[in-house]
Amino acid sequence: MSRDMSDGTTESQGRCGHHRRSGVAAVASVFQTWWSRRHGHAPPAGDTGARPAPGEPQAGPDESALWRMRTTVKDEPGSLAALCAALAGQRVDILSLQTHPLAEGTVDEFLLRAPGGLMASELTQVVSGAGGADTWMERADAHDLVDAPTRVLGLAARTALDAAELPLALRQLLGRCTIRQLPATPVGGGRGPDGVPLDGVLEDTVMRLRAPEGGVITVERPYLPFTPTEFARARALVELDARLGPRVPRGRDVLTLPEGNEITVRRAGPGDLEAAREMHERCSSRTLSMRYHGPVGDADRYLNHLLSPRFGRTLAVQTASGRVVGLGHLLWDGDETEVALLVEDKWQRRGIGAELLERLVAMAAEAGCESVYAVTQASNTGMVAAMRGLGLPLDYQIEEGTLVITARLGVDAGLVRITNAEAP
Repeated sequence: MSRDMSDGTTESQGRCGHHRRSGVAAVASVFQTWWSRRHGHAPPAGDTGARPAPGEPQAGPDESALWRMRTTVKDEPGSLAALCAALAGQRVDILSLQTHPLAEGTVDEFLLRAPGGLMASELTQVVSGAGGADTWMERADAHDLVDAPTRVLGLAARTALDAAELPLALRQLLGRCTIRQLPATPVGGGRGPDGVPLDGVLEDTVMRLRAPEGGVITVERPYLPFTPTEFARARALVELDARLGPRVPRGRDVLTLPEGNEITVRRAGPGDLEAAREMHERCSSRTLSMRYHGPVGDADRYLNHLLSPRFGRTLAVQTASGRVVGLGHLLWDGDETEVALLVEDKWQRRGIGAELLERLVAMAAEAGCESVYAVTQASNTGMVAAMRGLGLPLDYQIEEGTLVITARLGVDAGLVRITNAEAP
């Protein structure tokens, strides 16, 4: 692969192929503006285990359907028994129950197996008649059959092994929500976020936690208020991450290039900052500009952010002598996921970029992403070829020389759809 992709979108921009606004031209022309407006990274929605909004059950009348339900009941003897009896009267089986104590009342969270013909609205009416209030429901699946303690322990284990797992673990812990982390000192300059107390802040549908390395983690779930129990679980997960400190998995693969040279592909992190800067110095201005879309002298300023596991995952390509000659980034971009690459000039056109890209896309699929996108220049035929080499359905869109290529994951590699006549 010859050259690589840009690293991002702006605060008000999504993917060009779907809802990217006209600011893409500014992204290509002014790197500083692009970065300063880039919205806070968050893991993809697909990784949360989120399900469609409640509606008509998809199961047939003779089949059963799984539901997750929350409702608030009075904290008094018999209130839960009345609710359970009402559900039993509709042939609804309670598979699990968690209680979230409040100052007044209790939030009960159920996993239910209901007759397939029973609608969400009917279930809600039954619960309301039995004393439940503020009832919320969504479809569940077999993954929800894991009991809460086992699930939390699994998320803690993932977080302990890899610092990049913290935002993903929070999303799986809390369900559909938006997670953003802002550094204490913004990369592009300016004022950082207001600090939060050591114990964090819970405000109905928003919780703010102190990030382990400084800054603030904000979690928002407008459709359902957080309970103190959920807040305590999230705070404990962040505290575990802070106590363990920076860490990345040590696994690595040794590959042989067509000409016989061996390279190592491994996870990278903040400890690779100096090696990444040295690689920048060996790259030509053209390669850096194709990658960063702006003044090449600014490139080093953003490596701390790019190498941080808080905002995604990074792969490094290392030669037998230990020199880093390529970097690949998988970046959480709101509910979308971006891939971005940089390969040192003398190591281009040897398949390194394609190898990185395939691995990043596999990581995105494993994390539950529905798609990944790359931002580059329309003249970057090497990147177009690498994306085509994935064998996935692709969408292209070009705006004033900026090319956005979106690869759709988890579907059959069917027709390639071109949404702009200029696309290669």
